[in-house]
Amino acid sequence: MKCPYCGYLESKVVDSRPTDEGSCIRRRRECLSCGRRFTTYETVESVPLVVIKKDGSRQAFSRSKMLSGLVKACEKRPVTMSALEEICDEIEQKLSNSLEREIKSEQIGELVMEQLKQVDEVAYVRFASVYRQFKDIGTFMEELSKLIHTKPQ
Repeated sequence: MKCPYCGYLESKVVDSRPTDEGSCIRRRRECLSCGRRFTTYETVESVPLVVIKKDGSRQAFSRSKMLSGLVKACEKRPVTMSALEEICDEIEQKLSNSLEREIKSEQIGELVMEQLKQVDEVAYVRFASVYRQFKDIGTFMEELSKLIHTKPQ
């Protein structure tokens, strides 16, 4: 670590502890040349996820956008906000754990529908109707029949 006072490239760590939030590590260092002490902070560098939209454009992944879609789908349904937050956490974790840095919006939509189907079927159908852009009642009925046939008796 380069000393901010003399520019020497070698220092030793005198003290190391996590910050109050636990999100980074605070290190007290001592320059091996001038002997002065300074503080550094070590944090995890997160690489932002990029979403590839249906039209080919790219934009940064937005958790709030995903949560907003879930809230709209679950409007007037008995689904708690904490359940929706949990769905967002799971999806965000899956996306972060994948080695991909660019994700198609279709993949995110499928993950959301997979989670919603388990939480509330009406919310699932609402989300699917917007996401899949049903053209007519026939395609809507196909999706409903799939849901009925996969539902355990």
